[in-house]
Parts: sequence; C-alpha cells; structure tokens
Amino acid sequence: MTDHRQFLIDELSMRESWRLFRIMAEIVDGFDTMSEIKNGVSIFGSARVKPGDAIYTETEELAGKLAREGYSIISGGGPGLMEAANKGAKEAGGVSVGLHIELPMEQDPNPFCTTRVDFRYFFVRKLMFIKYATAYVAMPGGFGTLDELSEALVLIQTQRIKRFPIVLYKSDYWNGLFDWFKGSLIAGGFAKEKDLDLMTICDTPDEVVSFIRQHVVI
Repeated sequence: MTDHRQFLIDELSMRESWRLFRIMAEIVDGFDTMSEIKNGVSIFGSARVKPGDAIYTETEELAGKLAREGYSIISGGGPGLMEAANKGAKEAGGVSVGLHIELPMEQDPNPFCTTRVDFRYFFVRKLMFIKYATAYVAMPGGFGTLDELSEALVLIQTQRIKRFPIVLYKSDYWNGLFDWFKGSLIAGGFAKEKDLDLMTICDTPDEVVSFIRQHVVI
C-alpha cells in the first residue's frame, strides 16, 4: 500500500472517530436539556401546512388543550403542523419543546418554542422523541411523520420500550393506511391483528385529549 493511500485511510478513520464525538455530544446535550420535561406528548405532522388551514387550526387547538391539562408538547420545532403544535402550547402557557433538525433546504425553527434543541442527526432526534414522550399524536403528514410513527410502533411491538398511547388524527387521512395494514400486512401474515391495537384514530382535539388523559395520568 502506498503512503498516499494509507494517509487517506487514516484520515477517513479519524473523521469517523470525530463523528462519534459529535453524535455523543448531541445525545448528551439532548439528555441535559430534556431531562426536565415531564408528561411529554410528541406531535408530528406535515411541515407544508400553512397557518389558516383547518388542520393547522385543529393542531393548535389540540396542543393548547393538552398544555392546559399539564402535558408538555414536543414537536419537530419547524414550520407547518410543528409550528401549530408549539404555538398552541406556548399560547396556553405550557411547555413547548422544539426538537429542531438542521436540513440543507428547509426546516427553519419556529418562534413558539419555550425549549429548543438542535440536531444534525435524525436518529438522535428520534431518540429524544421516544425517550421523553408519554404519548404520540400523528397528524396528517408525509414520510417524516410515517418514519416517527413506524419507529414507535416497532419499539413497542418488539417490547424495547414501554407501551404508550399512539393516536392517528383524522380517520379520512389514516383509514387508507389501516385498510392496507389489514389487507396486506395482516392478511399476508407479516403482522398480527392485535398489533393494530397499538394505535387508535381520533377525529377531534377533545377525543385525543380524552384518550391520552385515560392512559397517561398526571
């Protein structure tokens, strides 16, 4: 092996080692900041929804109701339904947490977070969502929302974490996914019928608050 090739290998190895330190620093910073957050409800949803849209208003209302009940609201800290969740919590006088991810072309932080943590790595951010949540609410959203939902479902299904309530908001948005679960996953033997019990669908903010209050006593 030439000296030049060995130099490149050594440099790459050093970069990987430093990356580990950056990851560890994010985890430590997240734990330090989030350790005071109690009774967290993580709310996920599309970053593309605009203020004034019906689902934005309902998300804001939901977060406000949960905050007044004493729950801390945790969102991704960005625009759209994340902003609506943080806004509703903050204006209700509650704890409004934004777990902000650094992306190259979008995801500016919203101004309604009372607590904010910045992340470079998605998997560290997801760790914080899971660790400090006592319930999940999945509003209508895209791949990111599905990613967060799937993460929680897998960890609960495999008993890696304690079960907590998972709410899917709006039956007209999520029913198609449930139909696919039943017609493909369950029918094909890739999941069990009881796995669908890990989720419930609600259609109003009051239904969500009632369901979470029944399962997460504070």
